[in-house]
Amino acid sequence: MGVLRKIHDAIRSKALGCEELTRSVIDQIAQKNSEVNAFIDVFEARAIQMAKAQDEALANGAELPVGAGIPVGIKDNMCIDGELVTCASNILKGYRSPYTSTAVGQIMAAGFIPVGRTNMDEFAMGSSNEHSVYGPVSNPWNKSLVSGGSSGGSAAAVAAGLVPLTLGSDTGGSIRQPASFCGVVGLKPTYGRVSRYGLVAFASSLDQIGPFAQYVDDAALILESLCGFDPYDSTSENRSVEPFSANLAVDSLKGKRIGVPNQLMSQTIAPDVRESISEALKRFESLGASIDYFDFDLVDEALATYYIIAPAEVSSNLSRFDGVRYGNRNTAANSLKEMIQTTRQQGFGDEVKRRIILGTYVLSSGYYDAYYGKAQKVRAVVSETYANLFKSYDFICSPTAPTTAFEKGANLNDPMQMYLSDIATIPVNLAGLPAMSFPCGLDSSGAPIGCQLVGGWFKERELLQAAHAFERAMEFQPKYSFEGVL
Repeated sequence: MGVLRKIHDAIRSKALGCEELTRSVIDQIAQKNSEVNAFIDVFEARAIQMAKAQDEALANGAELPVGAGIPVGIKDNMCIDGELVTCASNILKGYRSPYTSTAVGQIMAAGFIPVGRTNMDEFAMGSSNEHSVYGPVSNPWNKSLVSGGSSGGSAAAVAAGLVPLTLGSDTGGSIRQPASFCGVVGLKPTYGRVSRYGLVAFASSLDQIGPFAQYVDDAALILESLCGFDPYDSTSENRSVEPFSANLAVDSLKGKRIGVPNQLMSQTIAPDVRESISEALKRFESLGASIDYFDFDLVDEALATYYIIAPAEVSSNLSRFDGVRYGNRNTAANSLKEMIQTTRQQGFGDEVKRRIILGTYVLSSGYYDAYYGKAQKVRAVVSETYANLFKSYDFICSPTAPTTAFEKGANLNDPMQMYLSDIATIPVNLAGLPAMSFPCGLDSSGAPIGCQLVGGWFKERELLQAAHAFERAMEFQPKYSFEGVL
């Protein structure tokens, strides 16, 4: 069903050249990106040079790598040697990375070609991709709607058919929620499965890089290149990389047990979303899985815990952006102290400032134990609860988001409502579990609805198999297919 194997076959048969495909994608971005604002930069010279080198190597009899010639969009918080990386923030305006992140380096080694940077919420803080110095990202299904965030540019680029694959990062739902809003597949691997080296840090104990694709098998294919141990990342897990794409097809899900949290199917979930997930559960049953509902009483606590731990880590991680070492600087300041203060004041947007202030408060003397220390204890309880749940279930299923994509501007002045967009995704990050969102229907206005499937630690293969079986049974059609470029 996916497009990557079609590209692979076309390149192998010499029906399509890597340079030809790369130029076609760059032309398409130039023509159509203004409609969604998904890409903020194109690596034209680098991409074409890489494509030419691949064509030459293949002409000389080299083995065809798994990602040969396949264009990929890279979220604007992953470093690529010599290219701009700004995290969609004024404070990093004009900053070029001196090195390449491990994740991007690994996909490049596998033949994938980064073609540009994708838009995002500033420093990955947001659920709508409206907090960006480059402007908001529009949802390809309906330009008046948000794309979700923080990886909204990556999700929209795939949904608009500009590229077949993109990379995003997920700290509290930033891959899965925009995947849900834009009707694409988004996967957050187990924490430690993919190296974070070269990913500009938001919350180091929660961040994880993962792929977006229109089809599950395409996500599986690039995931193989992303995974692997990295000595440059102290949290990287030394585990062998499984051939996810080769083991996708399963005859049925017979014997698989799916748990459904009652709290994420309650009246707080939009009726269309709740109905679509109910239909998705029936489809899983038709594939042989058993469905069981259970009480997950930590949903509210997990949300509160996340908004203590994540801002605390933000306060620490973003202290390095002071105008001294790199990035933008207020050169009109009269003293070092004034320069640092005004650089940060002018460089950071409102949402980033909000989280820095909150994080600094919960880490301050007299409040650390009451807030941060207690939050870490609740986080341990969340992880233990999941460990017990996976003794009874193979997967946990819920809506990815409580609503479909909302109108631009609708929640900009209501941070609490914005934060609630991630109520179903945040507990997964606290526990470091793998999870993915895939399309399961449309609401009454025609906006996509995402189904979230969560697996046990390092159970990506099983997650991909279940989502692939569902995808084949449902035959969901993307609004804009990348195949039009081929």
